[in-house]
Formats: sequence, structure tokens, C-alpha cells
Amino acid sequence: MLRRRRRRKSLLLLLTVSGATGERNMKFAQFLLKNGSVAGIPKQVERFSKFSPSPLSMKQFLDFGSANACEKTSFVFLRQELPVRLANIMKEIDFLPDKLLGTPSLKLLTSWYSQSLLELIDFLERDPDDKEVLTSFTQTLVNVRNRHNNVVPTMAQGVVEYKDAFGVDPVTNQNVQYFLDRFYMSRISTRMLMNQHTLIFDGSVNPAHPKHIGSIDPTCDAVEVVKDAYETSKMLCEQYYLTSPDMEITEVNSKNPGQPLHIVYVPSHLYHMLFELFKNAMRATVETHETSPTLPSIKVRIALGTEDLTIKMSDRGGGVPLRKIDRLFSYMYSTAPSPVHVDNSRNAPLAGFGYGLPISRLYARYFQGDLQLYSMEGYGTSAVIYLKALSSESVERLPVFNKSALRHYQASTEADDWCVPSKEPKNLGENRSSLI
Repeated sequence: MLRRRRRRKSLLLLLTVSGATGERNMKFAQFLLKNGSVAGIPKQVERFSKFSPSPLSMKQFLDFGSANACEKTSFVFLRQELPVRLANIMKEIDFLPDKLLGTPSLKLLTSWYSQSLLELIDFLERDPDDKEVLTSFTQTLVNVRNRHNNVVPTMAQGVVEYKDAFGVDPVTNQNVQYFLDRFYMSRISTRMLMNQHTLIFDGSVNPAHPKHIGSIDPTCDAVEVVKDAYETSKMLCEQYYLTSPDMEITEVNSKNPGQPLHIVYVPSHLYHMLFELFKNAMRATVETHETSPTLPSIKVRIALGTEDLTIKMSDRGGGVPLRKIDRLFSYMYSTAPSPVHVDNSRNAPLAGFGYGLPISRLYARYFQGDLQLYSMEGYGTSAVIYLKALSSESVERLPVFNKSALRHYQASTEADDWCVPSKEPKNLGENRSSLI
């Protein structure tokens, strides 16, 4: 009952958003009220969150999208699966702090998810044999995807608004970190499903990538993606710093020596990760060696084994201390300026919003891989991307709302069960005498 009231409250708060965006939200909130949907949305969230999402493997994506692709089958699957994925994460939004839910950005974001859920469940009773229904569904997916284009910066802005107004405590930091990892992973997964359907069934083939199945490249050349990401980062770096470090690539194919390093993957996901790592490596290298006549190269080693394709990128950008490594992946500790309130025209374009690393790690983990950082303070940093070499093992990693997830939001700060080192040593003589 409490969760239902909070959901209704968060929807009604849409009416208070100001500006042009607020007017659009006002109309949407009035539409919900007029149609009795404010009461209906919590019921639908409750209904669909009782189902667990159905993760797909890269092989399943490939098999489905190849010669025997059936739009009707995809429609029947997605009209159920997309509401399930949306409802599972909307259920968790309820457990964010009330003050975070009350920020204008979160009200706006909640309206997007509510509207998208309503539009998708409208197809549950539609006839899959009706061609007009299939066409309408594809257009709805495009509309939903476009509506959610700015989810990442909007959520980020909500976190900034909350931090500016109320500060950060350890429990909130822990809960928000846990939630945002799951929230952004959910978004990656829903966009993957929508992209596959719209790319495969819109009736056209991308002339630049005729062999792609939707957004998946069955023979993704890891070296070529590395080179593309490097060249784009190099261009940005030279625009701002007037110089950039070179790159050295080493390839190791233990499965088929001498052959290209090909895997089944989504090139745009890999590019996103590599572009972020190159930006960080170049910025650190140039700023650390700004008085040197030459810049040390960024070294990239790519290895394909039986289970993994691994990409290691090493720079000599000075590194970071061990205690700061975890903060690099934290949403709450981001030091980047807010793009909404700050004029970024004088800031380095390689700085970004501050969410690049944590979201890049989510892209790696989405298909059961990972992204890890190893740093030597005073020397440099190595970033390692792990991807599954086999398409049958590249299975979606999806958040599901259940009692285990709920416990994370109910966690409180407890006393540490390890000694916390004090800054001044204790007088052991006093302690010893008190024990005698």
C-alpha cells in the first residue's frame, strides 16, 4: 500500500515541473488523470514486475535475426518482455530516497517510463496477424526509444540536484550506486531489444554494414574498432591540447594464429568502452607529460583465447592511488561539472559528464564480460576489457526485482568488523598495564 501511494505521489508530482518540459508533462499527467491511468500504472507495474526478464544470448539474437526472421514472433515476444523489463526497474525506482524522487529531473524521467509502459501494454490484446498492428508497434518502439534518448543525463542531473540540496551520506551513496548500475543496465537491455526489432524489420539494410544483423556484427573485428575509437579520441585530443600520444597495437590469436580477431558482438558497445578509455588515457598522458618533448605511446594488446577476448590498454599518465579507484566507478563521486548549469565551453572535451567509466563497465558486463582498472600511482594505468569469445556464452545480464534486491535498499550502516587505523599510535604500555 505504501509503495502504491509513493508511485501515485510521484506521478502526481509531474504536475509541478516548470518550463516548456513542464507543460508537456502537465498535458501528459492530465491525460493520465482523465483516463484513470494514475491508478492503473501501479497495477500494471505490480503485474509485470511479478515476471522475471528473459535474458537472450548473442547466439539467440543472431539466430532470430538471420534469414528466418519473423516480425510476428518478435512482436509477440517484445510486447510482453519490454513491459516486464520496464516494470522491474520501475519497481526499484520506488525505493529511491523521497527527496531524490522529488527532483524535477526524476519527475520527468518517471513520466517517460510511465508513458512508455502504457503505450507498450496497449499492444497486449492486438492481433499479431494484422500488418498494420506490426507497423504501428515498430513505430511505437521508435517513439519509446527516442523518448528515452536523454535518460542518462536526466538521471545524472537528478543526482546532481539531490547532492546540491541535501549532500551525500554513506547509506544513500550505497543505495544510489546499486540502483543506477541496475537502472542503466536495464536501459541498455531495452534499447538492445528495440534496436534489433526496428533495424531488422524496418525493411532496409544499412549499406555501410550489409552483414550486420540489427546492431550485431557476426564477425566484429576488434582491432578495427580499437583503431576507430583511437582516431576519434586523437582528433578530440589534438583539437584541445594540440598534440596526442601515438598507439601501439599487439595482436594475439591463440585460437587461429595469424587470423583476424573476430567475435560476435555489438560494435557500438565496444566502441563506447574503448572511446571512453582512450579519452581518459590521452588526457592523463598529455597533462602528465606537458613539459616533455615527446609523449609516451598508449599500448594496446588484444588477445583471443578459448573463452575470452581481452583488450588491455596501458598508458603512462601518472596513475591514480588505490583508494581512488572505486570512486572512478561511482556515480555519486563524479567531479565533472553539470552540463545543465555550467558553461562547459572552456572545459576539456575529454572530461565528459563523469559517468563514462561506470556505464562503460555496464556495457562490458551486459554480455557477461567486465571492465577493470589497474593503476600504479606515479606511473600509469592499465584498463582491461573482457568479452566472451563464444556467442552462446554472451548472455544478457539483467536486473530483476525480488526480495534480494529489496534488501539492498533496506541496508543500513553497521559497525565495521575490521579495525580502522587511527592517525596516532596507541600507547601500548598503558594497555598492557591495564590488562595485568
